[in-house]
Amino acid sequence: MSSSISPNHIRPARTRRDVLRDAAHGFGAIALQSLLAREGLAKPRISPLAAKPQHFAAKAKSVIFLFMVGAPSQIDTFDPKPSLKKYEGQRLPESFGKIQSQFTDGTTPILSSPWKFSQHGKSGAWVSTLFPHLSKCVDDMCIVRNFYTESVVHAPAMYQVHSGRIIMGYPSMGAWVTYGLGSESDSLPAYVVMPQPEGTPEGGTPCWGSGFLPAVYQGTLLRGGPTPILHLKPPNGVTTERQRRTLELVQKMNDLDTEETDTEMAARISSYELAFKMQSQAPEAVDINKESEATKRLYGLDDKRTSEFGTRLLLARRMVERGVRFVQVYSGGGPVSIQWDAHTDLVQNHEKMCGMTDKPIAGLIQDLKSRGLLDSTLIIWGSEFGRLPMSQSGNGRDHNPHGFTMWFAGGGVKGGQVLGDTDEFGLRAINGLHMRDFHATILHALGLEQNRLWYLHNGRQEKLTDFGGSVIKQVFG
Repeated sequence: MSSSISPNHIRPARTRRDVLRDAAHGFGAIALQSLLAREGLAKPRISPLAAKPQHFAAKAKSVIFLFMVGAPSQIDTFDPKPSLKKYEGQRLPESFGKIQSQFTDGTTPILSSPWKFSQHGKSGAWVSTLFPHLSKCVDDMCIVRNFYTESVVHAPAMYQVHSGRIIMGYPSMGAWVTYGLGSESDSLPAYVVMPQPEGTPEGGTPCWGSGFLPAVYQGTLLRGGPTPILHLKPPNGVTTERQRRTLELVQKMNDLDTEETDTEMAARISSYELAFKMQSQAPEAVDINKESEATKRLYGLDDKRTSEFGTRLLLARRMVERGVRFVQVYSGGGPVSIQWDAHTDLVQNHEKMCGMTDKPIAGLIQDLKSRGLLDSTLIIWGSEFGRLPMSQSGNGRDHNPHGFTMWFAGGGVKGGQVLGDTDEFGLRAINGLHMRDFHATILHALGLEQNRLWYLHNGRQEKLTDFGGSVIKQVFG
C-alpha cells in the first residue's frame, strides 16, 4: 500500500478563515456565511477509516487478539514435556549453556508440570487439564509452539509482540491493520481495546498506539460500566440537532483550508464525525441485555469467576459483528495478582487465570462458529513470552522468551494442527519463529502483503515487519 505522505507543502501564512476571524463582527459573520454557502468550494473529504480493498483475496475480515498479560507457561498448557518429570529437581544439563532470565540464572532445579496432559479432538492435540473447555475446541485451533521474542522484560517483549520492535513509539499491529484496510463500520471505532479493569499491561498505551501513523488509527478503549467510551455523552441541554448543526459548521470551516496532505487535520475531522455517530450507535453495540440467556451462559456470564472476562469477549463478538476491524482483549493487567506472571505459586496463579478465561474463550469460538462468523474472524491467543522449565522460589517460573506457544483459530486457519516445537525441556524453540513471521502471517490472513503496507517516516518506508518476515503458510493448510 502506498503512503499517503508527499513532500511538505507550504501553507499560506494567512488563510481566509484567519482574515474573517479578525474582521469586524458584522462583516465577518456575513462573509463567513457567504463563503460557507458556496457549494463546491471545499474538496470532498475521504475518511482515513473508509474501507479499503485487500491486496489479495482472503477470508479474514477482522481480528480478535486475546493477549494474556504476564505470560502463561507453555510447558503447563499446550507444550507437554515428559523430561521435566524425569529430571525434576536436577539442574539443566550444561550442554544447554547459561540461561539468564530476569530474576534467575538457570541454576535452579527443573520443575515438572503440576498438571496432566491428554489428547483431544480428532486431531489428538495435547492440552493440559488447565483448559477443560478450550480443549474441546482444538480441532478449530492451530497451535504453534516455536515462537520467540528478544527480551526477558515484560514491556519490551510486549512492544515486540504488538508492534514488531522492543522499544515503544512504533505503530501497533491493530493500527497497521486499520491503516491498511480501514473499517467496515462508519459508526464504531475501527480498532477497539478492552483492558483488564484492574489496570493496563506493563507496556501501557503504546501497545495499542498509532506511533508515527496518523492518530486516527490508534486503539479506542472500551471500558465496562455505563460509560464504556469516555467523553461520548453530550453536555446537558445540547440536543442532537444542535450538535449536528455545530458539527457541520466546524466541518465546513475545516474543509475550506485543509490541504489534502494534512493527515492530522483529516484524522481530527473524521474523529468528530465518528464521535457524533457513536453517540447513537455505541450504546446499542455494547448493550448485551438483548443477548439470549443461553449465549450469556456460553460465555460464563452466570459465573462470578468468568463473568467479567466473558462479558468482554461477548462485546468483542458484537464489535466484529458490526464491522469493527481489530479488537484487542487483555487478560491480566494492573497488580501482579491479576496477571499470568507466576514467579511464585504457579498452581494458584495459573488455575486462577485459566479459570477466568477458559470457558469464555471456548464460548467465543463456539459462538462465532454458530453465527457463521468464525471463517471471517481471526482469533489469536498469545503473550509476550513463556516460562522457564527451571523453578523460581521453589514453586514458580521465571520469564522465557526463547520458546513459547501461541495459537490461531478462524479467519482461514486450518484447525486441528500443532506446528513447531521446543527442545525436550521446553526451553528453546526449534527453528524458531520471530515476531516478524507472526505479523506477516496475520497480515496474510487479512489479505495484506507485508511489503505493500508501508508508511514514509523520516525518509524510510516503515513496515510492521521491518525488513520482512516469513508467512507461516502451514497455518492455513
